Amino acid sequence: MTTTTAPTATCDPAIAVTRSLLGYGILAGPFYVVVSVTEALTRSGFDPTRHAWSMLSNGSLGWIHIANFVLTGLMTLAFAIGLRRALGTGAASTWAPRLIAVYAISLIAAGALRADPGNGFPAGTPAGPGPMSWHGTGHFLAGFIGFTSLIVACFVLARRFAADGETRWAWSAWIVGVLFGLGFIAVAAGGGASWSILAFTAAVIMVCAWLAAVALHTYRQAAPQL
Repeated sequence: MTTTTAPTATCDPAIAVTRSLLGYGILAGPFYVVVSVTEALTRSGFDPTRHAWSMLSNGSLGWIHIANFVLTGLMTLAFAIGLRRALGTGAASTWAPRLIAVYAISLIAAGALRADPGNGFPAGTPAGPGPMSWHGTGHFLAGFIGFTSLIVACFVLARRFAADGETRWAWSAWIVGVLFGLGFIAVAAGGGASWSILAFTAAVIMVCAWLAAVALHTYRQAAPQL
């Protein structure tokens, strides 16, 4: 009687590294949102309708949000590297990872360049926006560059998804890019109005969730075919 042995799955080291890097993209967005929401709910004097999450970098516990920025940026940078490896050639294979890498670096810069306190936060800060410092200006510029890069990355990835016949993913990329852009414009032009801060916060949560979903989708596609 002849016995057959099922083929043993082998782990391609290159695929394993790519999937590990993509895994950081699955974690980055949820990590940033969970830490930020926890801070927003527990930091004395913080009002989500009046204060953007970036302002959590101020005060005696500001180091937590600074670390949040830096760690999220490093995880997003790892994701960008993994995405470059996973996409191979074709539409968006070069520019989507590069644009996401710029966004990742902007997060690290946003941690290093603390947002200015204002509107009564942290406790003891006068009401109103207050003067803009050099690091506050740097924080704004880092955000502008990073968010613009991320918006463009959404549109570039939409082209890749469309080329691959993934229509729903292509539409999601277009929608997220447009909505995130509108959220960024709202907070930049809203003059600190509650609606603009809430709109931007919702846009940040949306784009973080979408990037995590894209990372998970790409992670699954990078699985070895047995």
